[in-house]
Order: sequence, then structure tokens, then C-alpha cells
Amino acid sequence: MAFVQYATNILTFLVCVLGTEAELPDHALIPAIRPNFTQLAEQVGLPCEEVQVTTEDGYILDMFHIPGNKSHPVLLQSGNFGSSDDYMIRGNTSLPYVLWEAGYDVWVGNVRGCRYGRRHVSFDPDLDDEFWDFSFHEFAVYDTSAMIDYILNRTEAKTLSSIGWSYGTAVNYILGAEKPEYNDLIDCIISLAPIAYLHHSIPFEALIPVAPLGFDAVILTDKNEIMGENSTEIALLRDSCSTPIVAHETCLKAMDVTFGFNPEQIEVEFAPKIFQHYPSSTSRKNLMHEFQTLTTKRFAQYDYGPEENKIIYGSEEPKEYDLSKNKINIFLISGKNDQASKLGDVALLKPKLPNVVEHIILKPEKFCHLDFVCGKDTHKNLYKPIILPILKKYNNNIKQKAKKPKSKKLI
Repeated sequence: MAFVQYATNILTFLVCVLGTEAELPDHALIPAIRPNFTQLAEQVGLPCEEVQVTTEDGYILDMFHIPGNKSHPVLLQSGNFGSSDDYMIRGNTSLPYVLWEAGYDVWVGNVRGCRYGRRHVSFDPDLDDEFWDFSFHEFAVYDTSAMIDYILNRTEAKTLSSIGWSYGTAVNYILGAEKPEYNDLIDCIISLAPIAYLHHSIPFEALIPVAPLGFDAVILTDKNEIMGENSTEIALLRDSCSTPIVAHETCLKAMDVTFGFNPEQIEVEFAPKIFQHYPSSTSRKNLMHEFQTLTTKRFAQYDYGPEENKIIYGSEEPKEYDLSKNKINIFLISGKNDQASKLGDVALLKPKLPNVVEHIILKPEKFCHLDFVCGKDTHKNLYKPIILPILKKYNNNIKQKAKKPKSKKLI
């Protein structure tokens, strides 16, 4: 059975990379009405402002602002194949809601290539290959740094707190290593399901034997955008997972090997909402960078091959990220049933980061990767008892309890 699960996971991955020629039912070709972040926030009565951040290299990113105490901004970053929507789909028990209710100035970020990051001052994502020339390295050194600059300039605060989930944690570590001047601008980092090293993660171990095939699949496809918003594979996924029982019993269970699955935290009727928003698009290069992290067991910059590496890095191998340059107070938070961020990999990461204040392992035995943003009780198990007290240590004079918003009818 385990082998069948692994094989299914691998084949699913390859289908996603190569696309599919399967015919879709006519209704699947009609884009579903899918609320954006602002609409998700308005459904539960949250004020929301959409701002545009232009990076040093010309990408235009949407960032969402839920206004609170300007002296205490908090930036939220999602993971690979994710977007700001991931944080908001739980409505009035979501992390942005809990933070806003506690008085924080909440900013929810996005990275290039996702639903909210498909614009550039010069390149068209549908026409120009140059648009897709990025990986998670650029998420850190360009996207995250630009968002931090924008937030601090706008609020006139001296520092902010940063919360990342999944690969949204990795970008913080890379930023501290590549642009250590940002260490002085972040008072603390809260890493939900930390990801850097991939030595123990079950889904990635399963891919190792077929990694060359995976590389070939990524290289040979002419698609620079993976999981594109208008792609056949996304239309098929959203259509297949649009009914509650199928989304819960088939789609989420298929992700069990990859993320872990906790049916106690994802109600049957809620399951389709996840697939309305996840996954979002990214680049082929980003996926290849993940493959490199898997096969080399190094947390390093992108590998262009020995000759090009010599030109770019001055050595045949890309340099590993020097995580010792991270001087920010970091809190690592793990789930016992998280199959993407395994405890063994977090144990490898922890000693490389010099300022880990605490590694918190959540008590629920089945707490998995998706539960960090999708779990129905995560506000009770994590957000309120753990995240709010951590933030308060660095924001002692925060005024608690914002005025309770009026909810709007769900669309």
C-alpha cells in the first residue's frame, strides 16, 4: 500500500509538470467564481486594502493590508504553490483575523508567479519566458525585501514581525543570509512548518529514485509556468475536487503522503474551498530548484551546471546559504504528522540558525502541514495560545481586542 501511495504521488507530480491532454467536461472550462483575498476578508467583516509592491527587478506584487496598530506590523508569507489566500480561507478563525483582532497591523504578502504576482514592468507572463526566470531565491532577496521596505516606509515602524508557512519560512532564512542588513528590521520570525533541508520528508524521499526522470520532465516540457491559473491541469483539479465528498475523501487523501492528512481538522464541507485557492502557479525553475535541494541534500542557490556556476558563483557548485548570518530571534513550530516539514529535517536546520529561541512541537498527534492554515481548531491550538504570546514579547504595548467586525454574507 505504501508503494502504491508513493507511485500515485509521483505520477500526480509528473502529470502536473507535463500537463494533460485529457478532455474536460464543458463546465470545467468555465472559470468558477473564486473570491480573491479582499473578498475573503470582507466576508468576515475585515477592512482590507490592496497595495502594489514593485521589486528591484521589476515584478509587481499584490500585498493585502488589514489595518491595525501601525507601530506593530506583522508580515505573513505563504509557501510554494501558495498565495495570500491560504491564510484567509478560514475566515473569522484565520491567522490574519486573529492577529487583527489582537490589535496588529497585518500585511499578507505574495511572491512572483502566483495568482497575485503575474505582472512586470517589462515582461508579459503569457508571452515572455524571461518573466519565469526565478526560483525561491528571488522570493527572498527581491520579493520579501521589497515588501518589508514597503511596510516599514508606510507605517514608519522601525521593525516588523515575520510569520512564514512552509517555503514561506525558507525565504526568511535566505533573506537573512543574503541580505543580513534586514536582520535589524525584523524583531522576530515565527516559522510554521519550517522548510530548508529535505533529508527526511517522506514525499521527497519517494521522489529520489525517479529524480532524473523528474528533471527530464521539467526540462523537456515547454511550459515555464507550472500550475498556471488557466491551465488544463488546474481546471481538471478544481473540477475534480469541487464536491465535498470527493474533495475530502479523494483529493485530500491523495495529499496525505505529501503533507499528511488530518480528517478531524478538515470538515467534509470545507474541503472544496481549499482547492478553490490551492495550488497557485509558479515557475519551472522554482520546481527544479526544489528538486536540486532534494537530490543534493544541500540548501543552496540554484545550480546552473559547472560552467555557468563558475561564471555566476566563482565555483563549480552553487554556494550553500550561510544561515549563520541570521541574527533574528526565530521560533520554529512543527506538527508531529507533518510529512513535508519532518521533525528530522527541522532538527538539521535548528543548529544552523544561531538565534533559535524555541522549537515548539504542537501537542495534537495528527497535526499536519495543511493544519497550520486550514485546520478548524488551529486558532485554539496555535494562533491564540502560542503565536500571540510570542508576538507580545516583542510588542509589549500592543492594545488587544480590535472592534469586532460585522460579517458580510458569503459569496
